[in-house]
Amino acid sequence: MLWSDPENDPPKDMRDMQVKMRRAGVLLAVAMLLAMLILGII
Repeated sequence: MLWSDPENDPPKDMRDMQVKMRRAGVLLAVAMLLAMLILGII
């Protein structure tokens, strides 16, 4: 890799979107787990 190669770094707005999607995925997984626990208990 040469020093003149462009950085392989996504733009800031794309990185922010990736962080939001990751948080949404974790939140969705936790919500599904909670729903399954509640439905299993009742």
